[in-house]
This record gives sequence, C-alpha cells and structure tokens, in this order.
Amino acid sequence: MAVDVMSIVLIVVGLCLFETISSIDNAVINAEVLRTMSKKAQKWFLWWGVLFAVFIVRGLLPWVIIWISTPSLGFFGSLTATFSSDPIVVKAIEASAPVLLMGGGIFLVFLFFHWLFLEPKIYGLHAERFFAKQGVWFYAVISVILTSLVWISIKNNPLMALGAVIGSTAFFITHGFKQNAEKVEHEMLHGKGNLSDISKIMYLEVIDMTFSIDGVLGAFAFTLVVPLILIGNGLGAIVVRQMTVGNIERIKKYKYLKNGAMYSILGLGTVMIVDALGVHIPSYVSPTITFVVLGFFFWKSKKELNGGVTNSLNR
Repeated sequence: MAVDVMSIVLIVVGLCLFETISSIDNAVINAEVLRTMSKKAQKWFLWWGVLFAVFIVRGLLPWVIIWISTPSLGFFGSLTATFSSDPIVVKAIEASAPVLLMGGGIFLVFLFFHWLFLEPKIYGLHAERFFAKQGVWFYAVISVILTSLVWISIKNNPLMALGAVIGSTAFFITHGFKQNAEKVEHEMLHGKGNLSDISKIMYLEVIDMTFSIDGVLGAFAFTLVVPLILIGNGLGAIVVRQMTVGNIERIKKYKYLKNGAMYSILGLGTVMIVDALGVHIPSYVSPTITFVVLGFFFWKSKKELNGGVTNSLNR
C-alpha cells in the first residue's frame, strides 16, 4: 500500500510541475493582457478564471477524452473506470488505451518539433541553433514520423492508426488557434484592438483552453486515472494563476524553463507512443523524466542568472 501511495504522490507532483512549466507562455499572455484591463475585471478573471481553468477545462477535458476513447464505459463510468476491478471494465480500458496514447503522443512530439524547428527561442543547447536553421525540414520530419507510426499501427491495431491521425489533426487545429491568439494579443497590447474588458476575459479563457490541451494530453503519459489528472493539473493551473498575479517577471528571468518544458514534452510524447506500441513503461518513468529535465534547465537558468556562466549560445 505504501508503494501505491508513493506512486500517487509522485504522479500528482509530476503532473503539477509539468502543468505549471508548460503553461508559462499562457501565464505571460495572461499577465500582459491583464495589465490593459480595469482592476475589477482583473479580480473577476483571477477568481472565476481559476474555477473555469481547474474545474471546467482541466477537469472536464480528460474525463471527456477517456469517455470518447472508451464509449462503452459511459460518461460517468469513465471517471472511475480506472479504479475498477471489473474484468470487463479493465479489458475496455486496456483496449482503448493504445489509441489514446498514440494520439496524445503524436500531438506532443509534433509540438516539440515545431518548437525545435520553427519557433523563436533562447538557445539552451548547441544543437537547437542548428535545427532552427533547418526549419524547412519540419513538415518533412513530422510527415515521416506520422507515416511510419501509422504503418506500424495498422499492422497491430487499425484504431491506433486512426488515433495517430487524430493526434496530428489536433496539433494543427490548436496550432492555428495559437497563431491567431498571438496576433490578437499583439493588436491588444499595441492599441490596434478596441476590445472591452469582457471581450478580453473571454479571449483569455479561450487561450487558456487552447494551451491546456498540451498539459491534459501530456498528463496521460503519467496516468490514465482521471481523478489524479484532475488533482495534478488543477493544482498546476492554480500555480499558473499565482504566477500571473505576482511572480511572472521573476519566472521570466529563468530563461531556459521553456526549453525544459519542451524537452519534457518530447519525453512524455515518446513514452506515450512506446507504451501504445506495447512496451510496458513503469509509472515512475514519466515523473522522473519531468523532474530530471526541468531540474536541469532550472539549474542552467539559475546558474546564468547568478552570473556563474556566460551564455555563448545566444551570441
């Protein structure tokens, strides 16, 4: 029983940390837009926005994903199915898990490669500069990855191949929303947009929902137990709101945390894909990847912040 409790604690802490770090961009957008709003609107967003982010977005979304991937469980049954000892329920979860894991894994791996090849970044590793100059190869790389995994999946489980395609589709849809969000944010901050506070609050909620997809899908690399995802991601969402209020400028000084988040995403996406293909992955692997990778980039950021090294990568 002690092992089970330790596993639960490890999963929840790992989920909270991953959700927090992967949502830094979201927190930055929130903080910048909030500065253009009235005090009353800011308080409204920070209070009701937490409830929406925790209970609606990060609470409902994983539940719905489990339900869609295993419709035979029913909407309410999908919440507690992963705790069930009923052989029929266990078999249904085992049958649907590869489809969910493959889709989520593809989404996260594509997310990483888009960042590596195309997005502006502070270079944390020497190789990142090389890949940033090869942006034209992004679509070729992800096309080869998708084709290879679909080909492998079709031989094992045709539905898993469909999951890979759905993960790819989800990536491009959310990427389009994020690009439009960046455009709207730029217009608001430079006075080109003439939005009311209510419109800005609605905009921030939509953005939060879009960014939360990364964290929710990554959560399935930690566990398929929905209540644990609710707790871990919910705590992470609360931390993000606290960063938005008072610590965002301090957090931004740790310049390599974004790099750490993206390498964590690559690790979790890989775990999900390998797990979907039938390789057993112990429950401690995903939290360990998250702690080690984020710990390294936090140390690297802190070392530079304290003047211990000179960043030659960005010269």
